[in-house]
Amino acid sequence: MFSSKKNSYNWLIWLTVFVLFCLAVYILRSVLLPFVAGIIIGYLLDPVADKFQKMGLSRTWATVIVMLLVILLFFPLLFLLLGVIQGQITDFLLAVPDYIAALMKKIEPVFYELQSKFPDIDAEKIREYIRDNMSNALKVTAKVIGGVISGGFAFVNVISLLLITPVVAFYMLRDWDTFVTKVNGLLPRRSKESIEKQASEINQIMANFIRGQLSVCVLLGCFYAVGLYIVGLDLGIMIGFIAGIISFIPYVGSISGFVVSMCIAFAQFDEIGRILSVVAVFAVGQFLEGNFLTPKLVGDSVGLHPVWVMFALLAGGVLLGFLGLLIAVPVAAIIGVLVRHAIENYKHSSLYLED
Repeated sequence: MFSSKKNSYNWLIWLTVFVLFCLAVYILRSVLLPFVAGIIIGYLLDPVADKFQKMGLSRTWATVIVMLLVILLFFPLLFLLLGVIQGQITDFLLAVPDYIAALMKKIEPVFYELQSKFPDIDAEKIREYIRDNMSNALKVTAKVIGGVISGGFAFVNVISLLLITPVVAFYMLRDWDTFVTKVNGLLPRRSKESIEKQASEINQIMANFIRGQLSVCVLLGCFYAVGLYIVGLDLGIMIGFIAGIISFIPYVGSISGFVVSMCIAFAQFDEIGRILSVVAVFAVGQFLEGNFLTPKLVGDSVGLHPVWVMFALLAGGVLLGFLGLLIAVPVAAIIGVLVRHAIENYKHSSLYLED
């Protein structure tokens, strides 16, 4: 009886800690982004630092070298990509009137067909309405995208990401093993073995999924960007890269990128062959992703169903914005492992066996 009350008391403590933690994350969501980003970067780069340590370097020097390599490789590529995208947006804005004229010319037969079947329809008013709204929509969309690219989501957030995230990533990467050791020392002694087993499983799932999926997104984004650029699609680099990067949300990246690309291709190209070449870029990209990239880099044993990942990402985005997108997959992996262990314990309990 005393043991049962003690267990209930322990569960109440853990539940209170969990609720307070979730409440703190929600309240502080506006300032947590650079810290969470830094922790994720530290987690992703930890195996690289471990390899430098095995070569005889201290953890501090290994961390310095890894961070320098990331900065030297990442920032020049980022600024180069932003420069190219900004140039494409400028060209796109200048070409908007031509796109509107081309689209109206292509759908002109539809208006004549409607007017012949329905004489009461004022085709000219419909034509003007579509032309005006299409022009406004394209201009507003391009200006918003251009503003996001050139100005950032918010000046304070950009500054905090650029200044705080690298510092947090450096210290997390340097002290990662120390943090893990200290957390292990705080685990309840009676449940330590079970918790370590579950933590190991969570780590394996997150490592396989996050590192693998990140590699898939970058490679797919580069493929789409280069493919659409070769085809000659306006905004092709931006659309292709974004479509690849958001491919971590199952089907959303490829479908949205394909729809946007086809809309622009239909307005930009007169030859059916060039429109089909845009289709071919996405078809080949999906073939590569489904048959080579995802099986090789992510694998089939991560234990995260695409529907569960999609729900976690959407729920995280709604509750915490971009911060929610960053932590959605780790939280989904943790919940998935805990649920599987809970089901396993339930099947060995008297409630299931009815003893």
